[in-house]
Amino acid sequence: MRNHYFLAAAIAAGILIAGIAPAGAQNAGKNAPKADAKAKAKAAQPLPAGGGGGAAYPPRPLAPAEVIARGKSLFDAQCAFCHGDDARGGDMGNNLIRAQVVLNDDSGERLAPVLNRGEGVEGTLMPKFSFTSAQIAELAAFLHSFRVNGYDGSRNRPETILVGDAQAGQQYFTQRCASCHAGATELKGIATRFPDVRTLQQRWLNPSGGGRGIVVTPTTVTVTTGAEKVQGRLVRIDDFLVSLSTADGTQRTFRRDGENPKVEVRDPFQPHKDLLKTYSDKNIHDITAYLVTLK
Repeated sequence: MRNHYFLAAAIAAGILIAGIAPAGAQNAGKNAPKADAKAKAKAAQPLPAGGGGGAAYPPRPLAPAEVIARGKSLFDAQCAFCHGDDARGGDMGNNLIRAQVVLNDDSGERLAPVLNRGEGVEGTLMPKFSFTSAQIAELAAFLHSFRVNGYDGSRNRPETILVGDAQAGQQYFTQRCASCHAGATELKGIATRFPDVRTLQQRWLNPSGGGRGIVVTPTTVTVTTGAEKVQGRLVRIDDFLVSLSTADGTQRTFRRDGENPKVEVRDPFQPHKDLLKTYSDKNIHDITAYLVTLK
């Protein structure tokens, strides 16, 4: 009897489970196409400009196309040679698309102090610009037009950056650089010393950057007080103090009060820093193409 009882119970449970399972499967079958359709529709939707990856990459509405175009034109002329054509970083500049100041910016209000006053970029070659508020807003619109995600899969580096016109580069060099590099005699063999074109380009754009096997001429300063004139390597200077290291390694610090004492700073690379703001992307490629011929 007991065996019959357990058999009957098992059959009843099987009937009960069988009765439930088909209903669940039927509902799942009905819901699956809807779920698949929703998933496909969601995947097909384009990600919003400026992000879409959660709070870290907030989505932003696109600015009008003409505003973005003006921002891109300004970026190409003034920023691309350091930060890359796609704003994702170059040999000298960092990735702007994922930079915190850009992510936190809305329409240029956080970029303005960096661009026009150099705030937060001390110790770098980032020059101070004189952009108008409208230009900064257009630059911001261009930077915010990029989609931000955790992995920049769209980053495609060119096979070579040697795409300039060497003859045009030589003409530009003669007009703008020959006054300091007369006849380019001291540059003879620069292409042999720096066979990698990217390194060569970085070297002439940023000669003060140093690097392996490169000796950088330091910035010097002369401090003239009423009774003495002290010369040495510049250690620090601001509106209140100037510090220098003399030839014997002694460090001297002088208090500054306006023009007293007289302070003369000689940065051997200042002309290069001044020219950085004037180069177009074409100028950089052309000069690099010319320097490659100096072997």
